[in-house]
Amino acid sequence: MSHPTLFYYPRPRVDIAEVPAVSHAGAVLLTDTIHATGLAASLREALTPWTKQLAEHHASKVLLDLAMTLAVGGEVARDTDLLRCEPALFGDVASAPTISRMLTTLAEDTPAVIEAISTARRTARERAWALAGGHSPAAGASAKNPLVIDLDATLINVHSEKEQAAPTFKRGFGYHPLCAFLDHGQTGTGEPLAIHLRPGNAGSNTAADHISVTREALAQLPPGLLSCGGRGSKKILIRTDGAGGTKDFIQWLTTRRLAYSVGFTLPVNTPDLLKRIDEAKVWTPAYDGDDDGLRDGAFVAELTGLLDLSGWPAGMRVIVRKERPHPGAQLRITDHEGMRITAFATNTPRGQLPVLELRHRRRARCEDRIRNAKDMGLLKFPLQSFTQNQIWCHIVQLAFELVAWMQTIAFTSDDARKWEPKRLRARLFEVPATLVRRCRHKLLHLARHAPEAVRVLTGVNRLRTAVTQT
Repeated sequence: MSHPTLFYYPRPRVDIAEVPAVSHAGAVLLTDTIHATGLAASLREALTPWTKQLAEHHASKVLLDLAMTLAVGGEVARDTDLLRCEPALFGDVASAPTISRMLTTLAEDTPAVIEAISTARRTARERAWALAGGHSPAAGASAKNPLVIDLDATLINVHSEKEQAAPTFKRGFGYHPLCAFLDHGQTGTGEPLAIHLRPGNAGSNTAADHISVTREALAQLPPGLLSCGGRGSKKILIRTDGAGGTKDFIQWLTTRRLAYSVGFTLPVNTPDLLKRIDEAKVWTPAYDGDDDGLRDGAFVAELTGLLDLSGWPAGMRVIVRKERPHPGAQLRITDHEGMRITAFATNTPRGQLPVLELRHRRRARCEDRIRNAKDMGLLKFPLQSFTQNQIWCHIVQLAFELVAWMQTIAFTSDDARKWEPKRLRARLFEVPATLVRRCRHKLLHLARHAPEAVRVLTGVNRLRTAVTQT
């Protein structure tokens, strides 16, 4: 028996023609963010020494084009053709060979170039936060409600012999960058402050690397958040997993007067200590991460008075948490009587234990930031030399920051402020549109039938209004 052919979708004729359609029209949100934050002007001033006097393409425009490409979904330098085909929206975009030569030139003077890019990023960040006003991540920062910087490392496998790529502890081969992300809290996503590129065999708990990346992160913050002389303050909380739980790193944080919440490795006699806590009946129910209600089967207690903390900085507290693992979870050697045991150290002197523990547990959001960074160029290192890939890390940060600043300024109280790159591209950046000229002006017509056309237009208007009001 024959079945009729089913056509669930229309089958129009397909050809290629000159049309006024614009791809990635929603990326006007990103170009407006560049204008609003003054990033283009800051980068141009910083990178002028590395641009030839009569060069057609300035180094700053090349880096911004690469960052824009990564933001809209590109992965490597040749993906800039996504922008090159739309000069009315993105301007003149350098060819792939020109981009390659520019990156080679910048890599010849990497330390100075990185310092110049970092300075431009810091200037633009201060401007972006000023435009965001009360929605800025720094708004209302205090010792009780600190600005949180999350540190975490990740493994990036490469499939060719890049310079300084090395075997990793997970039997891969590549790099082991250590990252610092600013946490925007539950109302937003986050933004990168530093990505410290390291060989794949770099240690996970190397104190010198943690100190270095924290210095770079602090240097990205507006001066008003730091004490005199650029020292830290209790308005800033450094949060990391057990890899940062070393005496040298915690001592450095203490001398810099920074608040911290750091994973802590418990001693071998922990089962005996936990029995003493059980006998004293001092376990307190832990909070749930979603609604701050009680978390079923999870408890916290302070272990400070039962530990020998000689050699550790004064004022350090150790808080332990126990929770019954979810069904199917594999037990670990550190588990006790069927309960999953974890601990962290903090120098916060006040606050309920469940509140401090929940604050530390929210460090898991850093893993989302790393995943987003990988979606914007960190997953692939397309360049050969280590210095070129260091600059690539800063391009990744520029892409991530453009998206984060756009969300912070344009979508202050909108769900879109929490959208991740994949959703932003599908819903906003790829909105269909046509570009027309009228009275010597360019007019971008967003398609009325596009689901997010109104949201894009509202975001653009907020960006432009924020600039005129400051």
